[in-house]
Amino acid sequence: MRAFEGIRILDLTQVLAGPFAVMQLALLGAEVIKIEQPGMGDQTRQLMNETDNPLMSAAFMTVNLNKQSMTLNLKDEAAAEIVRRLVADADVVVENFRTGTMKRRGLDYEALSAIKPDLIYCAITGYGQTGPKANEAAYDGAIQAASGMMSQTGHPATGPTRTGYMPVDMSTALNAAFAISAALHRKAKTGQGQFLDVSMMDTAVIMQAAQFSNYLNQGKLVGLKGNGSPTGQPTADTYPTRDGYIQITALQQHQVETLFGELGLSDMLAQPEYSSPNARLQHPEAIITAISKVLKTRSTGEWINRLRHTGIPVAEIKALADVAGDPQFEGRNAFVTLPSPYPEDGDVTVAQAGYVTNVDGPQTTSGPPLLGADTDRILKRIGYTGPDIDRLRAAGTI
Repeated sequence: MRAFEGIRILDLTQVLAGPFAVMQLALLGAEVIKIEQPGMGDQTRQLMNETDNPLMSAAFMTVNLNKQSMTLNLKDEAAAEIVRRLVADADVVVENFRTGTMKRRGLDYEALSAIKPDLIYCAITGYGQTGPKANEAAYDGAIQAASGMMSQTGHPATGPTRTGYMPVDMSTALNAAFAISAALHRKAKTGQGQFLDVSMMDTAVIMQAAQFSNYLNQGKLVGLKGNGSPTGQPTADTYPTRDGYIQITALQQHQVETLFGELGLSDMLAQPEYSSPNARLQHPEAIITAISKVLKTRSTGEWINRLRHTGIPVAEIKALADVAGDPQFEGRNAFVTLPSPYPEDGDVTVAQAGYVTNVDGPQTTSGPPLLGADTDRILKRIGYTGPDIDRLRAAGTI
């Protein structure tokens, strides 16, 4: 039995953080009803979309496995009444509207917990439910900037830069999934519901816990170090090879000694100005120059094969295409291939989960839903008749 079988979740989220958080629970057996705007649905259905279906982007597919889709215009009071009916037998509600939006619609935690006292309600926002920025909109890039992430990412010569992926969205998803899981565990022990206030900004700070601790307690700032390690050690950096780049992280003294031995630089390490971690911090340029000169004499593959078994963390700088084909992922849960929802005669491969269990682990049982595919069935389950559904559709409620 998977961990969340028997749990029902109303998913009123869109983009990446909220949907991916809920999907993690769905992969472990939770029943998820995804509420979407009629006509357009979750905005991610159309983002970065190069498919023939304008409502089924690859990004949408990878964060909405194992879900049912129901369309509701939440600005309509009839839709709000449908949500209230759905909440009566739901365990969790997850939403990521701006702070105050759900209260204005009569669908906030206070209103819905009056219907279901043991309800777990998770609100995901950019800056949280309190504080001077509580009502501000936020996307991943804005939080990378506002949280200090970009002040530590980039080269001194070119300035700050954001990452090429969405670290705040995806880490907020995992943070929210953990918070919901903990609340469900608490509910199982106490019978009580809970309100969860999950902030992208808070998550971004927690991701930088070591950096903030160093600053708050020692006044140390990382700054822009390019591909260098936050530790400042010149033996932890990205170096050019004859045909590419290699990332080496040699921090412990024995790792550095092994690295210099493999590179034929042991004589350099014997000199006082390079012999210890503190000494190397004072003379980084000479060390980086010496290492780079040697590494450029051979290919990336040759150096990887030579260094990978020495105990030194080392990796090739790979493109996504190379990573996706890496045999390391065989038997893992990171990727799953399933029948494509569009076109129906093909397959689609998407990211799934970041861990493996011996039994009852993450499992994809259905692909991403077409917009509104389950609306009628869900409405009938909570008591709406065929004529009722026709009237709701004619009014634009669904």
